[in-house]
Amino acid sequence: MSPLELLAIAVWVMLPAYVPNNAAVLAGGGRPIDGGRTLGDRRILGDGKTWRGTILGTLVGVALAYLLNLLRPTVVSFLGISFPVFPLAVMIALPLGAMLGDIVASFLKRRMGRKRGAALPGLDQLDFAVVALALSAAVAPGWFLSVFTVGLLIVILVVTPILHVVTNVLAYLFGLKHEPW
Repeated sequence: MSPLELLAIAVWVMLPAYVPNNAAVLAGGGRPIDGGRTLGDRRILGDGKTWRGTILGTLVGVALAYLLNLLRPTVVSFLGISFPVFPLAVMIALPLGAMLGDIVASFLKRRMGRKRGAALPGLDQLDFAVVALALSAAVAPGWFLSVFTVGLLIVILVVTPILHVVTNVLAYLFGLKHEPW
């Protein structure tokens, strides 16, 4: 498999995990998941993690996975690359895992005393992808092992931080985010 094919497959299989956090930003607020509660002297998650954003982000990711499944025959025919089909469990696990990864990162950042929006390089760029992959592996281990080769995982771990930084800078420039990370 060529590097370009590997890159195309990496983006294809991760799109349902890449999009949810961006969609959540568009939801624009709502009730915080932690309900304003604290753990010790710090918020559990903060105002940035809302039910509306989490639900909308997950649903957008599921819809995207479904759309990719519908488009797959045409895209495979056109590009000649064998993209995988998303089973239902994975259609849910990838976007839900992405949202959960972001929530876990927020929890960890609050425990470290970081304020909402504070950058934490590494964690900010990979939290959602790692949890999305782990949840997908848990719900569909056979599918996961057949799709995610070591080479594909390496590409994902290299490309994801780059895409994350670029999309966040663009969202900041368009006024959709308060910080460029």
